[in-house]
Amino acid sequence: ARRLDPFIQLAVACTAQALKHANLKIDESNADDVGVLISSGIGGLRTIEDSMRVLFDKGPMRVSPFTGTYMIPNMGGGQVAITFGARGPNFSIASACATGTNSLGEAYEIVKRGDAEVMITGGCESFLSEFAVSAFHRTTAMSTRNDDPAHASRPFDAARDGFVFGEGGGVLIFESVENAKKRGAKILAEVIGYGTTDDAYHITAPAEGGTGAIKAIKRALKKADIKPEAVDYINAHGTSTVLNDAAETTAIKAVFNEHAYNIAVSSTKSMIGHTLGAAGALEAIATVKTIETGWIHPTINYETPDPKCDLDYVPNKARQKDVRVAMSNSFGFGGHNATIVLKKYEA
Repeated sequence: ARRLDPFIQLAVACTAQALKHANLKIDESNADDVGVLISSGIGGLRTIEDSMRVLFDKGPMRVSPFTGTYMIPNMGGGQVAITFGARGPNFSIASACATGTNSLGEAYEIVKRGDAEVMITGGCESFLSEFAVSAFHRTTAMSTRNDDPAHASRPFDAARDGFVFGEGGGVLIFESVENAKKRGAKILAEVIGYGTTDDAYHITAPAEGGTGAIKAIKRALKKADIKPEAVDYINAHGTSTVLNDAAETTAIKAVFNEHAYNIAVSSTKSMIGHTLGAAGALEAIATVKTIETGWIHPTINYETPDPKCDLDYVPNKARQKDVRVAMSNSFGFGGHNATIVLKKYEA
């Protein structure tokens, strides 16, 4: 296990927790019907960086033979399948910051069309290094509030100046309601819709007016077969960048019209930072917990309103509210947009 890149370790550890929580055992009776769709936006960047140092310092023959396998983004899901014996569909997705939500959405579609009874799905990312920070800093998307890191991630605030990195992983168990009932599982929430698009506009900036995000949200709501007015809560992509937060706000208002001002909107990234390929999975888990508990986590560090961001961002303090339908957004470099809609399970 020590040889595994940290993002792979996260995938295995998160899966172990998810299987235990779901009381799901994989054996010969169901192994062929359990799939894995666990992704990483970057993969084994630490493995690459460490191996490059060895290459330059000691030569090619001293590079670990595991480098090639532990640097590729699909190996999180691959190792999960090997560790737990899941022989169903298995692949990974890389769509930058939308990776996690795209993974959940595609896993949902796999179960829905009957290609697997159960999907182990999510995202894991561990990439913090000098190289990663330098590379993303040069995109000008990161906060430079280095003197005050605790307050650097401030989505939707007028003084926001970029995102703050985080690391982590999240894994969920997706299955049909019928299958969950059959094995006596506790159903936490239902996935009812998924939409994904691309801006085809710019490598880092969102499309003007949030046009791609608007289409992804509308597709998710259409698949969910619900009216926009049914949505009670939105877990925003909310990166704390000037362009993203304004574009996401514009997209929400374009889809929901006046109802946008009735929806509680909060950013998990305000508290845990931006975990890139893991973000959508972690934020989906936060959304499920909101549905389950009725507590909406706040957007912290919100101090100065921005006229371009004028929705209810649940500033600084958690709020109790009955949430029946919730939505989680993820938007990534390359113009990727993904939205998933969840609702409270009612037996």
